[in-house]
Amino acid sequence: MKERLQKIISHAGVCSRRKAEELIKEGRVKVNGHTVTKLGTEADSVRDCIEVNGKVIKKERLKYFLFNKPDKVITSMTDPAGRRTVSDYFSQIKERVFPVGRLDYHSEGLLLMTNDGDLDYILTHPSHEVYKIYEVVVRGKFSERLAEKMSEGVKIDSGITAPCDIEIISYDKEKNKTFLKMVLHEGKNREIRKMMEAFHFPVFKLERVGYSFLTLKGVSRGTFRSLSPEEVRRLYELHK
Repeated sequence: MKERLQKIISHAGVCSRRKAEELIKEGRVKVNGHTVTKLGTEADSVRDCIEVNGKVIKKERLKYFLFNKPDKVITSMTDPAGRRTVSDYFSQIKERVFPVGRLDYHSEGLLLMTNDGDLDYILTHPSHEVYKIYEVVVRGKFSERLAEKMSEGVKIDSGITAPCDIEIISYDKEKNKTFLKMVLHEGKNREIRKMMEAFHFPVFKLERVGYSFLTLKGVSRGTFRSLSPEEVRRLYELHK
């Protein structure tokens, strides 16, 4: 059965569907020895020989994991600087899984890992607005008025952030720290940190504790668990 080339590549666990599209446009994909650069090109994953960066790809079993990312870990498969990456925690997994979205170097918490490019596309596409829950600790006293203002949108370098929910959990007067709960429906790069920087609130800690209906319950820092078939089904339904 013929399918779009980027879909076959993502299902093989090589990369996400978006990244596969980039590889095709860059001329790094071949079908039966011929370089393909046109998006929308179809191929048969069983009958055709498909190469990415000179390596023949093979279809893998789809895998889905919920990972509790530690601090000082790169959300990438490799790092030229030699820093620890999320892939280091999945070295015993036969399939090549990749992160869905990202958490920055100093952010911790819930990160989905999979080799299912279709699900990655559903969860990261801006139009689907999958909500994520964060616990944030900042220096200084955060007022209700500021929380309301910031929740309406903040101008950062990539534009104005989408409306979000901000709840003040507590304020530690002795340490001059405010504990916040934030719910975001988009995923701009370092969005929360940039929002706080815009109002001069340094971030001490940032942890993603929820991804739609998923939580970190039972998953300690630096470990992961497999998603159940029911959880995968519910994630697929988020785009409906």
